[in-house]
Amino acid sequence: MTIVTTDKAPAAIGPYSQGYITGNLVFTSGQIPIDPATGELREGIEEQTEQSCRNVCEILKAAGSDAAKVVKTVCYLSDMSKFNDFNAVYEKYFTGRPARSCVEVAKLPKGVFCEIEAIAEL
Repeated sequence: MTIVTTDKAPAAIGPYSQGYITGNLVFTSGQIPIDPATGELREGIEEQTEQSCRNVCEILKAAGSDAAKVVKTVCYLSDMSKFNDFNAVYEKYFTGRPARSCVEVAKLPKGVFCEIEAIAEL
């Protein structure tokens, strides 16, 4: 197994890695909408979804993969009423329509609206 790290996505804020490669797959940790350049959170569901997607894509890129090779995502929303706004941004990044789970959770780190993780082929 190989740990994936990049300074183009937020550093892990706990005892975990940004991603892992095993076999022909890369697994990203859940990405919240922290701008890695500033450490600031984005505002609004669309902006937060955009940043979370960018963070996932940067980890995939560091691993030698990309969004077109994603086979599965898991998406967490703090408010399912924002589902349509989330999807409008999400579908611009994951155009291959990977398998997906999307659930509402009571709370996400730092009070954000969304968190996204992915599994992709190399």
